[in-house]
Parts: sequence; C-alpha cells; structure tokens
Amino acid sequence: MTKGFDSPPPVMFTLQELAMVSGGELIGDPAQKITGAACLAEAIPGEISFFANPKYIGQLRNTRASAVFVPLDFSAQTTAAQIRVANPAKAFEQVVLKLAPEPIAFVPSIHSSAIIDPGAKLGARVSVQPHAVLETGAVIGDDTVIGAGSYIGHQTIIGANCLIYPRVTIRERTRIGARVVIHSGAVIGADGFGFEPSEGRYEKVPQLGIVQIDDDVEIGANTTIDRARFGRTWIQEGAKIDNLVQVAHNVVIGKHTVIAAQAGIAGSVRIGSKVLIGGQAGIIGHIEIGDNTAIGAQTGVSKNISGGAWWDTPAEPLPKALEQMAWVRRLGKLFERVKQIEAKLGLR
Repeated sequence: MTKGFDSPPPVMFTLQELAMVSGGELIGDPAQKITGAACLAEAIPGEISFFANPKYIGQLRNTRASAVFVPLDFSAQTTAAQIRVANPAKAFEQVVLKLAPEPIAFVPSIHSSAIIDPGAKLGARVSVQPHAVLETGAVIGDDTVIGAGSYIGHQTIIGANCLIYPRVTIRERTRIGARVVIHSGAVIGADGFGFEPSEGRYEKVPQLGIVQIDDDVEIGANTTIDRARFGRTWIQEGAKIDNLVQVAHNVVIGKHTVIAAQAGIAGSVRIGSKVLIGGQAGIIGHIEIGDNTAIGAQTGVSKNISGGAWWDTPAEPLPKALEQMAWVRRLGKLFERVKQIEAKLGLR
C-alpha cells in the first residue's frame, strides 16, 4: 500500500529563494518563478539548468531555460538569468531534490496475496508487497520493503532499511546488510557457472557457498551475483553496481567500488576498495585488482593490476594505451612513406 494518489500542487521557488538556498549571486529578476529543472538542451521557460563544462557553451547560448547556475568566474553571454556559485552541478542537484515530487512511501503492511512461510521472521514496520514470496527461515529487518513479486529464499537474512524492488530473486542463505537497495530483475545467489568435463560430457560442480552483501550497497536492475562454489561471493560495504553486471562465484568486491553497466567479472576475482570499472569491461578469473584502480570502458583485464587508470584489451596503463592507439592511427601514413622510399630506391 502506498500513500494517496492525489496529485500534489507543483513546487515553486523564486530565483531569490534559490539564490539564498545555494549561497549564490543572482543576476536577474529575483521574483522570477521556477517550477522545474532540466539540462540545457531540454529546459523550457520556467525551468532552471546549470553550466559547468565549457564544451556545452553552444547549448548554453541556445537554452530556453529561465535561469542557469554558472561558475563564479562566468563571463559568457546568455539571455537566461544567472546564479553564480562555486559548484553549479551541486547547486543544480540541490534544486532538483527540492523540486522533485515526494518519494513513494510504502506503508508497513503485509499484502494479502503475499506468501510468507510461518518459519519466516519479519521485523518492525516491514512492508511486503503483492505476490512476494518469503520462504522458511527468511529473516527481514526493521523498516525493509519487499517489492511485488520478489522471492526471498530459505534462510536468507536481509537487514534493516533495505529496499528490494519488484521482481528481485534472492536465493537461499544469502546474507544482506542494512540500507541495501536492489533493483528489479536482479538475481542474487544463482549457482556459479561450475562444470567439469567427464567422459565426453560436462558434470555440474555443486555450488555450496553463499552471497554476502554488506551495508549500503546498491545493485542495479538485471544484475546477477552468483553464489560461491564454497565460502562466499562478497560485496563489501558501500559498493555500487550498475544494471546488467555479471559477478561470478567467489568474487570479492571491495568497499566503495563502482561498477558500470554490462561489466563482466569472472570467478574468484578479488577487487580492492574504491575501484572504478567502466561499462562493458571484462575481467578474467582468479586475478586481483588493487585499491584505487580505474578501468576504462570495454577494457579487457587479463592480469593483476593495481592503481592508476587502465584501458584497452589487454589492459595497459592509460598513457601507454593512448600512445599505442596514436601509433596505430599513423600506420597508414607510415606505410605510404615506406612505399615512396622503396620506389625511390628501386625496390618496388
């Protein structure tokens, strides 16, 4: 059950109010009313936007926004009112939050269509939405929401203040900490991809471990995190995983690491803390990624790496990868020069 569906009145601020909230200097009509926020290219009259990167100067000149957050040293021409601040992107974010509709809130309740085994334990103020299934031994912490159609497996423990969106599958014996967000379509605790050849066919290797997800982790839609063959697949505190990411069995992802969409991490990889992994990156099994490493989009990592930025396949330190790319792009001209030299020497 959610809060009422009556449309609330639109939120409205004057530019003077927004300037005061952001601590900025207003150049424009302080009484101008702002009812929305959008990017420079999409903003319309009555909305505010922000300008923080010089490459968007063309969009700034053409924007229909009534006002724009700009840097303190802004000197370009614009017809929109300006609010000069130290960090335009941050100021814009604060305004977006103020203009946003009230978040959807779920009243603590158990929907009549939910299937909850008598052996499951629910904390205080838990919300279980329609057609959710909680198996025996499941434990749900205080103030947690289990979305419609989600499945919570046998002996799975979910901590307090978690948000499990609709149609999430969390299989048996998973351990989830507090304030974890898991988006729709995610599958936590599926079997790891374990098979061994035997007499001309493949036999399944039992996957007997668990998945452990620590506090303050967020997992995107349709991401899969496999259970360990033995021991645990472990997502540590504060990690943020985007949509459509594959995390294989026995992987360890360190604290506050960020992984972008469509990345694939093979079995038994150990990833350190505060690592950044770009979209569609691929990491082969049984290697280590050190703390504070940045891996570019579509990079293929086939060996242990640590620190700095890496890119290309196989992964190279970013400066070296860029140098090699520049060399490759010059090959056509180099071949042409060689042909000319050979012709002069009578070698062709």
